[in-house]
Amino acid sequence: MTDRVPAGPTGPESGPHGHDPVRAALASVDGWGAGFAAATAIGPAGTLATHGDTRRVVRVASITKLATAWAVLLAVEEGAVALSDPAGPPGSTVAHLLCHAGGWDFDTDRVLAPPGTRRIYSNTGYDALAAHVEAATGMPFADYLAEGVLAPLGMASTELRGSPAKDLHSNVDGLVALMAEMRSPTVLDAATAAAARSVQMPGLAGVLPGWGRQDPCDWGYGPELRGTKSPHWSGATAEAGTFGHFGGAGTLLWVDPSTGIGCVALSDREFGEWSVRAWPAFSDGVRAAALATLA
Repeated sequence: MTDRVPAGPTGPESGPHGHDPVRAALASVDGWGAGFAAATAIGPAGTLATHGDTRRVVRVASITKLATAWAVLLAVEEGAVALSDPAGPPGSTVAHLLCHAGGWDFDTDRVLAPPGTRRIYSNTGYDALAAHVEAATGMPFADYLAEGVLAPLGMASTELRGSPAKDLHSNVDGLVALMAEMRSPTVLDAATAAAARSVQMPGLAGVLPGWGRQDPCDWGYGPELRGTKSPHWSGATAEAGTFGHFGGAGTLLWVDPSTGIGCVALSDREFGEWSVRAWPAFSDGVRAAALATLA
């Protein structure tokens, strides 16, 4: 079984991998200095173009949080847990942890701020969310994620192999299916997905890892929101509502909601200064090519 990928927009794509301008923009991942890189761009009706081996499985790092958040929200819809459930530091809830407002440190259980006062990006919080769902359902979180989210989306090559904050292994094709779900949900109710893509606890300042202090530092229930952040990995031309996530393994996923254009790019080069230089230009280039193709 292979991963299910949204079809092209209007029948056969131009060339073996899609529309030439978009394909050329995606090909700039070859300049990232990685041993492996691949990417896909989507439009409102499906895949526009691909580049590289989109079936190769790699660790996607913090993009994991998008799938984990979707599973937590599914547990909310099923009544196993609630957004108001206590979780994390005293005074924190499931809702706080989903949008990185619980107050926990990045990778420890040290409390850096009262819940709801700062946006503190936290792997610890996402591990706690998964543990909360596991306790409530009596089911290992990796199994709950696989059965509730990955299998329905046809993400056959995707597997959680450790921390629910950072250890999902997937490929471009699998993440394209997740990106399509986030844009037009089938696993979650449309209202739940809309809340996930909306700013939660607005006005909180924080540090976007690798990109510096942002005020405000907008986040939804899982997805990061571009908002007014600058610089930003999704590019200078990304609309405020652009949502997605990047990962420290050299991975990114974003969707512009008003145009329906989105992109997944995976590599095996760890995040660093090269990412800060390359990713905004890459995202802007893909966006421009896709908009020109769809015009």
